[in-house]
Amino acid sequence: MAPLYGIDRDIQRKIQSKYSIDNEQEARQWIEGVLGEPFPHIGFYESLKDGVILCKLIGKLLPGQGSFRVSKMPFIQMENIAKFLAGAEKLGVPQFELFQTIDLYEKKNMTQVIDTVFSLSRHAYKAGLCSSFLGPKLSEKHEVEFSQEVLNAGKAMYNPLHYGHRKGANQSGIIFGARREISNVVN
Repeated sequence: MAPLYGIDRDIQRKIQSKYSIDNEQEARQWIEGVLGEPFPHIGFYESLKDGVILCKLIGKLLPGQGSFRVSKMPFIQMENIAKFLAGAEKLGVPQFELFQTIDLYEKKNMTQVIDTVFSLSRHAYKAGLCSSFLGPKLSEKHEVEFSQEVLNAGKAMYNPLHYGHRKGANQSGIIFGARREISNVVN
């Protein structure tokens, strides 16, 4: 990786400062738990870089989606990562929570890679495809319907805030477009 300068270096430092080894360990344990097999390498990045583990993970969660090829060729490895991302999106992971292929392949933003694994675990749990999830639980939509009787009762309530005043507070003295005098000028 070439040395970074200026704003690129500042951005990279900010991204690296958000990286959490604890979150990496949680993500690793969750993936190993779902797959039922350990990572092939000691390092998290080294194990995920070729996309094989990620494709196996999607294959476990969505049978038929995890096809992959084992190869040392960068193009094929990036293709494996892209297949994982497509499978994660099919599972319901929002686009903004997915990492970009280059984030993992060139180790540019491993924080986003871990965040994607966390999001995948939550969506897989919600779909009933795994027994545990990482991070906060996904919220569920809760719609409330009121009867016409309750809605009418709400309309009849008296609320002084609806009438534009509260103990003398009003908008008098406001002049739009005029200059505002900040200092007292004495002649």
